[in-house]
Amino acid sequence: MQFFVWGRDRPGGFEIKVRLNEVHWSFMDGYADQLIARGPTLTGHDDDAETTGSLHIVDLPDEAAVRAFAFDEPYYLAGAFERIDLYRFHNHTGATMWDFTNAVPDYHRYLVVTTDTAPAEPTEHFILHGELLTLDETPAGRAALVEAPTPEAAASVLSGGEAHPWEFGGRR
Repeated sequence: MQFFVWGRDRPGGFEIKVRLNEVHWSFMDGYADQLIARGPTLTGHDDDAETTGSLHIVDLPDEAAVRAFAFDEPYYLAGAFERIDLYRFHNHTGATMWDFTNAVPDYHRYLVVTTDTAPAEPTEHFILHGELLTLDETPAGRAALVEAPTPEAAASVLSGGEAHPWEFGGRR
């Protein structure tokens, strides 16, 4: 089962995450084979951007495993997050972020989320997209990772979409 786990930073959360990057990455190394996508959401795409959250799409056997993933994570334990959004994820691309090969110069990457459940029209700029469902399988919306020239263009890929600057995550 795939799960969408988005830790939303609390005020001051960025500073906590900077201190714990290595501990976080070491924790994620234990899930390397299960990660479908990962990376921070950001205040923007400039050099002084700070994180606003941490997104992980992960393939785990059940709800207990995803709860352990989300709530044993070092950023969460240290209080970096204001909240955790936790959903089942039905991946319509069948791919991982590492499979994406259509990068366009001067485009940026975004996480787009919506509570609208209308199907999305796939584009070559989708990195991943799929349905969000509550843990009891109630439709909750859609999410997409996309490349686009602007936040507005990114948001338009999903009806009622809200775009958040995002980047591929992992060790640097």
